[in-house]
Amino acid sequence: MKILVIHQVPYRKIAYDRGIDHERHQVTYIGHPHRMADLPPGLRCERIVLDAEEDLVAGVRARTSPDDGYEKVLALSEFGIVEACHVRRHLGIDGPGLAQVERVRDKVRMKEALSGSGLRHPRFVPEPVAGRPLPWQGRTVLKPRQGASSEDVTIHETADDALTAYHNLADASDYQLEEHIDGDILHADGLVAAGRIVDLAVSRYVNKPVEYANGLPLGSHQEPVTPAQQTLAERVVEVLGITEGSIHLEFFETAEGELVFLEVANRVGGAGVVPMHEQHTGVHLPSHEIAVRLGLERPPVQPPSGRYHGWLAFPGHHLSPGGVRRTDLPAWVGTHPCVDRLHVLAPDQETPRHITYQEWEVPVFVEASHTDAKALRHFLETCARAVSVTTQRAAGTDAEEAA
Repeated sequence: MKILVIHQVPYRKIAYDRGIDHERHQVTYIGHPHRMADLPPGLRCERIVLDAEEDLVAGVRARTSPDDGYEKVLALSEFGIVEACHVRRHLGIDGPGLAQVERVRDKVRMKEALSGSGLRHPRFVPEPVAGRPLPWQGRTVLKPRQGASSEDVTIHETADDALTAYHNLADASDYQLEEHIDGDILHADGLVAAGRIVDLAVSRYVNKPVEYANGLPLGSHQEPVTPAQQTLAERVVEVLGITEGSIHLEFFETAEGELVFLEVANRVGGAGVVPMHEQHTGVHLPSHEIAVRLGLERPPVQPPSGRYHGWLAFPGHHLSPGGVRRTDLPAWVGTHPCVDRLHVLAPDQETPRHITYQEWEVPVFVEASHTDAKALRHFLETCARAVSVTTQRAAGTDAEEAA
């Protein structure tokens, strides 16, 4: 099989070689220089490097042709699934259409598709009219329609405040307003094949993604999947027409126990989701997704650990550049029986200015597990309060910002 891979996710996160036999298939990777640089040197494949600032679709079109004989296009990044539609059309390859992809990429389109399904979701307004109030009062979320990692998401105490912020945006065309839902946020991660969920795990966040964007630590831990959670995930897949691949579904659980849809992505979750999922279920989501999308036999499922797994990331994107980063990490964290692995960034290694959950890029990243989900949560919450990451002035006296 001749496969074109649009390479956008760090190779170590996907481990393409676990899902594709590069000796058996003809594999071509195409992408921008910073991403192509992380391909293993000895990997048997063709490599096409785009210019650093080149438009992805235009670059692929310029370097490929329907006569090249590609049979499949693989794009596993949330930011590449729309582009993959255009590439498949260019190469004459069948696959999900643009309308189908937008239902799992555009937060307005996905909620519109859920209308009438019986699944509760936040009320929303994609294009508010000046002078016209929103159909709700109270806390309101202003967020990009196609964003990720809660970047550029803001929460306002009143609907009027959110409207004012919306109308003050330089370009509001890619934004929507959404009512705020009180409750815990959970995420369900799994695999869809032939329109059916064949693997699923559910995790509960420690803190919230929007808080991570503002500098607080973020984590999550697995817990037993309830029938209501399983049903929610199945109905979302059915209503949105997700036929194959990984899913990362986020939803609220209110104080009354009601589940409220937030958003879904047709790709693997970030941060520690992939390794935590594999340890808990025995399923390495990326390689199983690759097999499903390419029509290959799924890899064997490995023995599950029998434990609930979680992760906790401390951000660095919000810290003042040029300062001296200080990490206060109590000794008991590294020796705690829940801790499976502890990643601590070297003091001289700078953190990216963009939001990232990658364990090799954030100041501190904890992988943990326990046979009791509640005990695991207690540890992660305690750890989130005990560890701090700050920047100090060059003299090393006054802390400027903290995580």
